Amino acid sequence: MPAKAGIVVFPGSNCDNDLYHVLKDVIKADTEFLWHKDGSIGDRNLIFLPGGFSYGDYLRCGAIARFSPIMKDVVRFANNGGVVVGICNGFQVLCEAGLLPGALLVNENLEFICKTVTLKVENNKSIFTADYGIKEEINIPIAHGEGNYFCDEDTLQELISNNQILFTYSSNPNGSLNDIAGIQNKKRNIAGLMPHPERASETELGGKDGMAFFRSIVESFE
Repeated sequence: MPAKAGIVVFPGSNCDNDLYHVLKDVIKADTEFLWHKDGSIGDRNLIFLPGGFSYGDYLRCGAIARFSPIMKDVVRFANNGGVVVGICNGFQVLCEAGLLPGALLVNENLEFICKTVTLKVENNKSIFTADYGIKEEINIPIAHGEGNYFCDEDTLQELISNNQILFTYSSNPNGSLNDIAGIQNKKRNIAGLMPHPERASETELGGKDGMAFFRSIVESFE
């Protein structure tokens, strides 16, 4: 069955249109917006939670968005094996919802960081990274104030032993534990990453290293 992508829009999302453009116009996937107050994801079989500042990042990043009406159906969908991807603020929402382990803390330097960084692909045996080479280095922008990934030691060892770490920073910009930039869950149907691959999917934007991320996911439905 072809991918039918749904992008959840929260109050404060600001990367939803970028994501829509890449999926709809560049990758050519069937793509729709889903409003946070919707009670269902409808016929969508691929869900994206975009970057931004959902609910103004009050309390903690993603803490309020986690309780949006549509998230109940997103959690149901994910727990039943549906593919869900969170980018930046979307990663934070997934952690707050308990769909991914760990938490995103304030950057180590206590500053908002916006720049292009180099990532290393740690696992290319997932539906999220299949079009990359193992240990391939890619350049992807980041833009966050709370991207410092943290988890307890037992969780870290599980992430390592289960090969759940998808991307690491070649030069850690925010203090993330073990340089972690992106992970997947144990069942390998949910992924979260702090960098913005949608901002690196066209030559006109300075590079296409993010394209393989979206292509890998959409091709997994074919």
